[in-house]
Amino acid sequence: QVQLVESGGGLVQAGGSLRLSCTASGSIFSINTMGWYRQPPGKQRKLVATFTGDGTTTLADSVKGRFTISRDNAKNTVYLQMNSLKPEDTAVYYCDVIYRSDSTSRGYLEVWGQGTLVTVSS
Repeated sequence: QVQLVESGGGLVQAGGSLRLSCTASGSIFSINTMGWYRQPPGKQRKLVATFTGDGTTTLADSVKGRFTISRDNAKNTVYLQMNSLKPEDTAVYYCDVIYRSDSTSRGYLEVWGQGTLVTVSS
């Protein structure tokens, strides 16, 4: 089994910054993609940012220029640096990891974190 531990959420004023982190542990042979999604109150979960195994990053248009995703492969950890936060960034942020559990597996598995709440006050 694989577990994800997220941290870094909290309450911040508009214009402030937060840094989220997510560390994967357990039966991991290799990790393909690590990413962040968010779900505002009463709305659907949507992609925020991803970081693939080949180093490709993707950011949602709504966060470009404000958020940065980075990854430490040695620590199986992904970070989301969030600057210039806005009230509309308020959401539960979920970490998502796509991985292979062993060298013989041909397919990828996916695991989600428990979510961390980010609240941006105006």
